[in-house]
Amino acid sequence: MTSAIRSSRPMVLAGGVVLLLALGLVALMLVRPSSSAGSAPVAAAPSDTSVDVGFARDMSVHHQQAVEMSFIVRDRTSDEAVRRLAYDIINTQANQRGMMLGWLETWGRAKSSSAVPMKWMNHPFTPRGDGSLMPGMATDTELDALRAAKGRDAEVLFLKLMTPHHKAGVEMARAAAGSADTDEIRNLAAGMVRGQQSEIALMADMLKERGSKA
Repeated sequence: MTSAIRSSRPMVLAGGVVLLLALGLVALMLVRPSSSAGSAPVAAAPSDTSVDVGFARDMSVHHQQAVEMSFIVRDRTSDEAVRRLAYDIINTQANQRGMMLGWLETWGRAKSSSAVPMKWMNHPFTPRGDGSLMPGMATDTELDALRAAKGRDAEVLFLKLMTPHHKAGVEMARAAAGSADTDEIRNLAAGMVRGQQSEIALMADMLKERGSKA
């Protein structure tokens, strides 16, 4: 009995030491922040007049109309190619718009502004009061015509409206990709340029197939 107690005592002591070491490591982790967390500075939010904030606000509005037009044509044609393009624009631009609005909220910036659109590009645009708030955007009259059209007429009108819409969007995105301060905006804008240029070429082919051009 005595020898058994003596033989188990070192094991108990060893277990106690391991437990104390483990508790000590946990305490150190709780008390002292990690070196990686301490060495990574928190980036300041872009200013309210920055390219990043201006682009996020303006492109969110620009994208919203593209999504609206895509929903309209989707329900006015049975052509699979046009419906597929509309579906792609809806998904891509609604997602991008959500990202930009999310960044504005994270930065503590309002999602809209009374400032003149495009001021961040040094190309201020004064809305004409016809629904076209920025270059490339369709007017209220053009949107009403799209809603009234059906079949091939709706397809052609949609493609004709979306082509200048994309071209203006590419110009905005190219400016942001080259001038924004944040990686988020630069990377997103560069992706927009590539994606919308590809769709512009696709729409030119689709218009040609329908005996028309932009």
